[in-house]
Amino acid sequence: MEEDKKREAVIRVRDLYKIYRMGETKVHALDGVDLEIYRGEFCAITGPSGSGKSTLLNMLAGLEHPSKGEIVIAGKHIEKLNEKQLVTFRRERVGFIFQSYNLIGTMNAVENVALPLSFRGMKKSERLKRASQYLKMVGLEKQMRHMPNQMSGGQQQRVGIARALAVNPQIIFADEPTGNLDSKTTMEVLKLMQKIVRERNQTLVMVTHDNNLATYADRIFKIIDGKIVHIEENHREVDLLALEQAQETISTEGEGEKRV
Repeated sequence: MEEDKKREAVIRVRDLYKIYRMGETKVHALDGVDLEIYRGEFCAITGPSGSGKSTLLNMLAGLEHPSKGEIVIAGKHIEKLNEKQLVTFRRERVGFIFQSYNLIGTMNAVENVALPLSFRGMKKSERLKRASQYLKMVGLEKQMRHMPNQMSGGQQQRVGIARALAVNPQIIFADEPTGNLDSKTTMEVLKLMQKIVRERNQTLVMVTHDNNLATYADRIFKIIDGKIVHIEENHREVDLLALEQAQETISTEGEGEKRV
């Protein structure tokens, strides 16, 4: 507990509710969530489909308003912000990594990474230079001029990571970032994400349904029926090679069952 007091909580959530009405029925997507996430942490939010994990991520990112409760991000109560203020908050503080990459098909890799910087009023030459630097960081020096349809899924996701990083966010939100990738590429992307968080002391919050991938995070928040039912401390380096081999074994066994 003393150690936690010394760490800087970049995200604080208190008594958070999200209630949807379906006719006369109330559905509690979030049902009194409390949590703290610290600067430089890689956290995973896990749970079955419909558990509320994506709703929680949307709340933390200011994409949805809570029905009740407090969300304090970098000292700012975002539940009190209007839509214009939220847009500014996201632009200045937050980066997003999506499962479906969300790249613009008519732009090449550099242009996709540079796009968010245009909303900050940065000159074209400056934003293209920065985009190039971040593409090199994620290992895509040779694919800078490639269009999305000329890249593999793993390469497209690396572009997505570079785009999220280029705005120099305090917090990165990743929604099932490896959901469309094979096991080998998944491991490469996870290694890259952890390396970036460690080196840049940024905070990464990842939603995943895969419990194996969640073990890669520093802390794991398990959510069921809108409530956090377990928080697992995981302050150890996971053996990624073993994790990759386990993923491949599962994949091979699945293919064997199909052949049978």
